[in-house]
Amino acid sequence: MRLLLPLTVLVVLCLIPQHVTAQDLEDNDFAEFEDFDDDEFVMGETHQAGQQQAQQQPQGAGDSRQGNEPGKGQSKSVPASQDSEDFMEIDDDQADDDGIVEDEDSEFEHFQDEEEFEGFASTIGDQDELRQGEPVGKHAEPKLTIPKVPIHFRTHWDSYWMEMLMLAGLMAYFANYLVGNKKNSAIANQWLSIHRTLLEDNFALVGDDGKKETEGSTFSFNKESESVYTLWCSGRTCCEGMLVELKMIKRQDLVSLIAGIMKPVQDQLHIKVELSADAMDNFVFCVASRKQATKMFKELNDLNKFCCLVSKAEDKYGIPGFALLSEIAEVSASILDGRVIAALNKYAHLIDYIHLSDQYSGPIQQEDPNQLKRPEVRRILHCGFNVPVKGDLEEMKPLLILVFYLMDRVRRYKLSKEAKLKSDKNRAAAEEEFMKSTHQARAEAAALRREEKRKAEKEKILAEEDPEKQRRWEKKEQKRQLKKQAPKMKQLSIKAL
Repeated sequence: MRLLLPLTVLVVLCLIPQHVTAQDLEDNDFAEFEDFDDDEFVMGETHQAGQQQAQQQPQGAGDSRQGNEPGKGQSKSVPASQDSEDFMEIDDDQADDDGIVEDEDSEFEHFQDEEEFEGFASTIGDQDELRQGEPVGKHAEPKLTIPKVPIHFRTHWDSYWMEMLMLAGLMAYFANYLVGNKKNSAIANQWLSIHRTLLEDNFALVGDDGKKETEGSTFSFNKESESVYTLWCSGRTCCEGMLVELKMIKRQDLVSLIAGIMKPVQDQLHIKVELSADAMDNFVFCVASRKQATKMFKELNDLNKFCCLVSKAEDKYGIPGFALLSEIAEVSASILDGRVIAALNKYAHLIDYIHLSDQYSGPIQQEDPNQLKRPEVRRILHCGFNVPVKGDLEEMKPLLILVFYLMDRVRRYKLSKEAKLKSDKNRAAAEEEFMKSTHQARAEAAALRREEKRKAEKEKILAEEDPEKQRRWEKKEQKRQLKKQAPKMKQLSIKAL
């Protein structure tokens, strides 16, 4: 009995705490989650051996916090073996806080990291020596010295050689533009002043610009571009008018001048006279330098179709350095009289070509199947002269006189009967050749016109709404189709014996 009494007391004492715990759990449904609110874990910093700044603090961060905040018996103790881990335990009184607020001790804690700043002292003592006059303590941080790096300006002119070269090129280009433009204008004005009297004597109108506001002669060139000047003259017998065109070197363009060094070019004067219909017979004739004659024969339509190269023209007519393209032999002998031959020999360096034609239609055009008509032809006298290199424009005055002489010479010249027959034959052959080349196109155009005509007729019959007319038209159309599909037969006539 004595043993049963102590055992009974011991069993009762053991059951009382379990009853109290179960009763608490029944009263508080969320008691099982309170254990998680009591313990919180935050990330801690790795403590290095050389940075033992927290000398006043206990070795365990979790132990110090538990010691400073007693009364929270549910907090867990951190063993000593976990002091070097990255997690530390905090008390449950901070569970209501939204974040962790760093205290004043840990605010400058990153300044103690040797790897954070390179080139500074590695110990607080050395840092304190660098910062004289400031209190030495755990709050001291290293002095950050930012060197003053001056902004580097390129003050040397040799650094801008590319920009200076570009500016020099632009200045040279614009300076050359002004000088070249002025020089071309001076050449045109000088030529007009020298030949003005001769032009006024031969034409009633000199320098027409084509504007209604201007009436009468203007006696000035029309500036087509910086290097092209034109002058129109009219009011003379045997011609519709004369166009004087000065094609000069593009002196205003520096690139063209540099290209002209490798391939020299020269200023040229082109005179184009449109002759009247009764002022010239039917023939084509051209005398030009060898190089220019070859070029013109390949490019111009009338020379290519009607002319042939005269062999040994230099010895036969006494014009060395020139080639002769002629349609009729007697025309060459008549045009190249003593005065013309003398001018060709004396001004051979200035005369480029002299072209007479009644079939002038411009350069050779590519064959167009849709072209059903021959290009329009005109009677022209076209002369090309080189402007003297030294600029002595007085030397060109006899060349303009030669142009007026050729105009009168062509008006007075008449072909012989045999030459005229040959000329007409050549033009008929050219017409026949053109008709053959365009026969297919003309046949297709005629068929298209007939089809359009029948279509318009059918629409007209259907618009009248007359059944009788429609029936007759359909019958007529059927007969036409049958006749078209029927084989063609030739009818032979046999004479009686």
